[in-house]
Formats: sequence, structure tokens, C-alpha cells
Amino acid sequence: MKVLITGAAGFIGSFMVEEALNRGFDTYAGIRATSSRQYLKDERIKFVDLKYSDKKQLAEQLTELKNLHGKFDYIIHGMGVTKCKNKNDFDRINYGYTRNFVEALIESDSVPDKFVYISSLSAWGPGDSKTGKPIMLSDEPKPDTLYGTSKLKAERFIASLPDFPYIFLRPTGVYGPREKDYFVFNKTVANGIEPAMGFGTQHLTFIYVRDLAALALSACRSDIVRKGYFVSDGKEYTGKEYAAIVKKHLGRKHTLKLRVPLFLVKLISYSLDAVCGWFGQTPTLNKDKYRILRVMNWKCEIKPTQDDFNFKAEYDLDRGTEEAIKWYKQEKWM
Repeated sequence: MKVLITGAAGFIGSFMVEEALNRGFDTYAGIRATSSRQYLKDERIKFVDLKYSDKKQLAEQLTELKNLHGKFDYIIHGMGVTKCKNKNDFDRINYGYTRNFVEALIESDSVPDKFVYISSLSAWGPGDSKTGKPIMLSDEPKPDTLYGTSKLKAERFIASLPDFPYIFLRPTGVYGPREKDYFVFNKTVANGIEPAMGFGTQHLTFIYVRDLAALALSACRSDIVRKGYFVSDGKEYTGKEYAAIVKKHLGRKHTLKLRVPLFLVKLISYSLDAVCGWFGQTPTLNKDKYRILRVMNWKCEIKPTQDDFNFKAEYDLDRGTEEAIKWYKQEKWM
């Protein structure tokens, strides 16, 4: 069975490729010619450089691939951006390139048996901080970031196509080896500082990258179609619990606890966005990231995912953090 994984050079994509190979799939990795292949060194991987910005060229590429190798049985579409120098790029890439890709699949008669779109919990927006109620699939989506808005827009386009065989996976915070945003927090704690945003209790959810990859490949082989799901490990954590787990696996008994008021986090993130923008760079802490960090409730409905795919995460936050930190140390990231 042939599977194409787009965005394969990225953090999540590289683990998708690894999982596909482990399951015996004929695996194609969609990456740019300039992308790093640092984590894509298996000789079984076949590489394709799809031109998402040009739908006509993209359709020609897909037709050629189909004629040479046959149609892809499954596609896991993870290509996209989580931070941008130009804020219009969220819409241009996450929505526009996805639309080009899907339309090119249709025009080249290359629609797979299953198209798994890696969306985001951010497409639904934050949960209610007052009630603490989990984000439900039945809730009206209310994304409050440019990233989440672009993901929802792509979802809605795909869902508007009659009979297109999609599954939407909307993961919460994805972490693990090779990930760089949660790594910043880990490294800060390793240096003896334990930052916390605001003065309320933050409720968080996570999914370890290997569990997300396993779910995506299982979704490909399932009979389910034209449905969307939230993805987490099935547990909920407070910000304090997350920090305690990180400290435990770093061997840090004592840290300087630094609770940062949200207005100050906002000021810093907006300032960094402006200054880094002058130099054509995108900071880790930016406007969109601030809107995510300020949210007090990221709890989400997970039972439909567990029921429909018999999904049970192998990694809770404790085990996943232990493995991630071990990798960061081995690779000399910290």
C-alpha cells in the first residue's frame, strides 16, 4: 500500500514517515528540494517535491506519479506552517496550498482511498476558562489565532467537496524528540527558571508525536470517512503538573518560579514580532503564540477518537517527557 506524507521534513512529518515504514507501507515523503533530510535517511523512502503554489504544475506532477507508480492509496497531509514572517502566509500556505493540492488530486484523477488532514485543536479555538468544560466536537469553532483560522478554512473547503474521503485529525499540543517550542520551556527549566503565564490555573492537554503518527496511519486503514476528531493522550494536566514532570526528568529539585503577568507576555511577544520582523525572522514567542499561551483551558473531547479507532495513547506526559528529554540530552540540545 502506497502512502504519501506531505510536510515530511517537519517535526511531525518525519515521525509519520518512520511509522509508515515500520508498518510496511511503500512510503513517499513530500518535501522541498531544499529541506533537510536529517531525519529521513532510511533508504526505503521515496522523495517527491510537489509544487503546491502552482495547481497546474501540481496536477501534472500527480499525473506523472500515478502513471509511473500507480495512485497513492493514502495521503497524510501535514504540510503547513505554524509560524510565519508574513502573517498572510498562514492563509496562503495552510489554506491556499492545501486547496491547490486537493483540487489537483481531483483534476488528475489521483484522489486516494483516504486523505488524512493534520489540522489542529486551534481550529476550534480555546475552551471556556470559566466553566472549564472541554472543547467538544459539537461546539461552534471559534479560532482566535491566524494559524487556527487557516486550518479551519482548509477543513471547511475539503468538507465542502462531495464524496471526498477525508479524515480530520486535530491534535492538541504535540511534543517529543525534535520538537522546538516545548523544548524552549524544558531548556529554561534546565537553567533553573520555571516560568508560568498569568495567575490562574492553566489546564493543558498533550499528545506525544509517536502516538499521533500511529493514529494517523491507523486512520488511513480504517473504514471511517468524512469525520473530524480531536487528539490528545486522554488525560488533562495543569501547568503546575507539567512543570513538575519536566523538573523530575531534568533532575531539577529547585527552580526560581517566575509567574509572568499576561499583559507582560503580550507586550514581549508583540515587541519580538515587530523587532524580528525587521530582520525577516519569526520569534518563538510571537503574537499567535501569545494567543495560545494565554488560554486557560485546552481540555478537549477525546472519547470519539478512542471509540472509532480503538485509540489508546502509549505515552502519557510523564513517559513522553522522559523520552523527549533523554533525546535532547543525547543530541546535545541541552
